[in-house]
Amino acid sequence: MNEEVSKETVNFAANSAKVTGRFLLNCLRAYLRHRQNKKMTAGKGEQTVKQLIKQGQGASSMEVSGESIKDFKRIANKYGVDFAIVKDKTIDPPRYTCFFKAKDVDAITAVVKEYSAKVVKIQGKPKPSLLKELSRLKEEIAKKPRRVKEKFKENVR
Repeated sequence: MNEEVSKETVNFAANSAKVTGRFLLNCLRAYLRHRQNKKMTAGKGEQTVKQLIKQGQGASSMEVSGESIKDFKRIANKYGVDFAIVKDKTIDPPRYTCFFKAKDVDAITAVVKEYSAKVVKIQGKPKPSLLKELSRLKEEIAKKPRRVKEKFKENVR
């Protein structure tokens, strides 16, 4: 239990009466080292290509459309796949390439299957025009007869 707590926290032992610039600098350095080590060990989800290749398990790639890149990230994180997305700016519109770890073949297959189903579903049905729908509803409302309100006054004593 104690080891788990010490792994996730950084302990600073200091004399609270003497806080100097040197002490603060050392604390900041220790904190930055801790954050750097935490980044190196994390390695889950979205990463840089360099981090992905450093893991030494090979990488495979796939092209992703730019409109639905957020959907792709969400699905890949759902399946726990390590991936890196690279944007090719030389082409207009920009092209995105996604790199995966080669060992995650089953998870990659599931991600690609769900992502492609979502893209086909989005592209299959066009978005309805809100202005057309609004004008249609206005016409329907105009066709309905309006109720005439009766106004009367009672004299109550």
